[in-house]
Amino acid sequence: MPGTTPAAPVRVDPRGPRFAAALTTLVLFLVLGTGSGVLLAAQAVVFAVGAALGLRWSPYGWLYRRLVRPRLGPPRELEDERPPRFAQAVGLGFALVGTAGYLTGVTWLGITAAAAALAAALLNAAFGYCLGCEVYLLAVRGRARLGG
Repeated sequence: MPGTTPAAPVRVDPRGPRFAAALTTLVLFLVLGTGSGVLLAAQAVVFAVGAALGLRWSPYGWLYRRLVRPRLGPPRELEDERPPRFAQAVGLGFALVGTAGYLTGVTWLGITAAAAALAAALLNAAFGYCLGCEVYLLAVRGRARLGG
């Protein structure tokens, strides 16, 4: 709309997405250990809420705010919510593909998609390296180079 300025991006405590990645890692280990498409579908719902509504509405974000954050000091800095929110959307894609694989009997697809999501979640949980966030930043830079 002409004359309006975009809203400032939501800023989040970067420890929250890392906590969520740790929980996601645990869930995905369970998925791979049990072959449960239903559990992967539940993780897909968690990803969908984070991607669509924002990290603060995600069940893992809620747990972080209620149980973990009150026991920590304030974060040194806040980060833009958009990259980890994009990462939630990427996780959702993998979880949906994996769920479809498990629930239709194409087990190799379920295992492959869940393992890829697990690798990304583990990188974030253990090392603070968010693959989905990096893809988001590459896309933003690429769009800027193209003038869009």
